[in-house]
Amino acid sequence: MTREKLYPEVRALLEHLEAQGGPALESLSPAEARREAVESLKPWQGEREEVAHTEDLQIAGPEGSIPIRVYTPGERGPLPCLVYFHGGGWVLCDLETHDTTCRALARKAGAVVVAVDYRLAPEHRFPAAVVDCCAATRWVAANAERLGVDPRRIAVGGDSAGGNLATVISLKFRDEGGPALALQVLVYPVTNLASFDTPSYQEFAEGYYLTRAEMEWFRGHYLGSPEDGLNPDASPLLATDLHGLPPALVITAECDTLRDEGEAYARRLAEVGVEVTCTRYAGMIHPFFSLPGAISGGRRAVEQFAAAVRGMAIK
Repeated sequence: MTREKLYPEVRALLEHLEAQGGPALESLSPAEARREAVESLKPWQGEREEVAHTEDLQIAGPEGSIPIRVYTPGERGPLPCLVYFHGGGWVLCDLETHDTTCRALARKAGAVVVAVDYRLAPEHRFPAAVVDCCAATRWVAANAERLGVDPRRIAVGGDSAGGNLATVISLKFRDEGGPALALQVLVYPVTNLASFDTPSYQEFAEGYYLTRAEMEWFRGHYLGSPEDGLNPDASPLLATDLHGLPPALVITAECDTLRDEGEAYARRLAEVGVEVTCTRYAGMIHPFFSLPGAISGGRRAVEQFAAAVRGMAIK
């Protein structure tokens, strides 16, 4: 496999990971995969930036308490706020795996970042993660003064499965009368669990980190039934109406199975007049955004994400 499209630093990282060996993700149990996720990419996440204050909280949700972590930079408030949903296929990852990312975003955006530790599948299948992320975002809006947040400048965002959740929360808040969101930032979001029939799924099915088989494993653990994939709360690309959604930044990777569905969602937003910026990072793979310590494209994407949050307009 030549993988000519990859940037040299990305190709070198893939070759390094392949040389280390290890079982395929889809051959592991969720518990085994979670242990692997904690350690496998940590060396390439970059420096852990300091912020003025972090606080771990347990907030009330409709189906139990929800752990969150609040990152507050040194700037004086009220500040813009980002509610961040981590990736990991709704099965993997937590507050710790994305701590470096959230610290960087808080520092670079000059924003309060609230990371949500939503319930994971398969112990808690769809729509548990949606329920938790909705509840956490509503809590942030209701507690804006306590958090030092400008309630008119609240964004949602996330990577991969977290990008999926950010799209879904944006849709639900529009339909349920708020609270108003000022921005959605979607990093290689999953937008269609009903079908993997896209050119990017075909071209990058194997050998580019996130494989088709892994996505089938994630989908199988997340959804209770194949019919759930037709629900817009799982597959926002299937929503019939995208009018009235907050402005969006969509970031995709050229050599990623998820590329085409993320870009298709951005096109649909633009077609109905939603302000959208869609940036495809050439030569990048899933999960380049989380690996700024090894991949320069990851550093650029983090800067772009932070700039969008810093510059979002009052809603």
